[in-house]
Amino acid sequence: MESLPGLHITLTPQGVMALKPPASEAAQQVKDVEHRSPIEVFLSGLQSVGSWKGFLGYAAAAGFVVWIGLFTNTSYLLVAAMLIAPFAGPAMNVAIATARGDRHLLQRSLLRYFAALAVTIVVAGALSLILRQEVTTSLMNQTSTVSAVAVLLPLVAGAAGALNLVQSERSSLVSGASVGMLVAASLAPPAGLVGMASAMGRWDMAMNGVFVLLLQLVGINLSASLLFRTYGLSAQGARYNRGKRWVSLSASAATVVALAGLLTWQFSTSPDLQRSSRSQRAAAEIQKVMNGSGLGELVEANVRFTATDIKGQNTLLGSVYVQRPIGATLSSEEIRSRVTRAIQTRLQQQGNVTPLIDVSVLDPPPRQ
Repeated sequence: MESLPGLHITLTPQGVMALKPPASEAAQQVKDVEHRSPIEVFLSGLQSVGSWKGFLGYAAAAGFVVWIGLFTNTSYLLVAAMLIAPFAGPAMNVAIATARGDRHLLQRSLLRYFAALAVTIVVAGALSLILRQEVTTSLMNQTSTVSAVAVLLPLVAGAAGALNLVQSERSSLVSGASVGMLVAASLAPPAGLVGMASAMGRWDMAMNGVFVLLLQLVGINLSASLLFRTYGLSAQGARYNRGKRWVSLSASAATVVALAGLLTWQFSTSPDLQRSSRSQRAAAEIQKVMNGSGLGELVEANVRFTATDIKGQNTLLGSVYVQRPIGATLSSEEIRSRVTRAIQTRLQQQGNVTPLIDVSVLDPPPRQ
């Protein structure tokens, strides 16, 4: 058919149920669902591109919504921004281009990815400048807090996005919108944070956001491109030229190098990019101190890194509640002083933190 002049082919990829007699085997035949072919995966990725105006319009809308959410500490607005943000399409197309070795698609997808991020960042930053925001909110602080296991989210999101694209419509149990939200979940809030923090001159928070955005792109690209290759999307095709092998290998190598570089950056600048994990570790150390001190029973310990940028220190703020042991001869003030010194000494041994610990000694009610 390719030799026919003026040939036009229209594909209508609708799910169908191909059944054959006998009728008793219909249930088994329906359960036999094939995944999409490599050309279908590629074309479905291209269909998600859309026009520049609509694409950037959604990015700007996501910037408005994520700014309102971060500014007013309204978490459900961050969920709304994740649904609006158009980051999932370019991120998955980067993975398709990497597996396929398509340099043109790779360049165009990266351009759209960073263009959307730039629009969201600029909108959020402009709103902070216009309204003269000077104080960070608690939701901004939470968004800027990075965990040591932050790399797992983009790896899972990339795999989920790739699975959604390779599975047929009737085989997928998860909607495309849900998968797109999972991909955007790790992109929309940090993008808004970068804009707001930059407008306020909080470059430490802005750098945390930039780190998360880069980590998401390379993590999603690594897991998604590997899954696409598993399902047959490669630089070599039986019926058409899908791309160049050297482009695929170069993009994959660059992804691995970038991911290694980001992880090196994360673990070499402790605790800046590990604050969530370091806070949990500090709470565990406080539990160990109290178990071995004999000065009382630990009731609760709340530990977090503060948002206040005190030059030359990483402030670890802790509120510790201790129950005074029955029959203790030491005064509450002496117990408080000894527990505070013991906890601060233990936490300082963890390295590069300034622990500010407030210990409250609580007396149990007298026994009847």
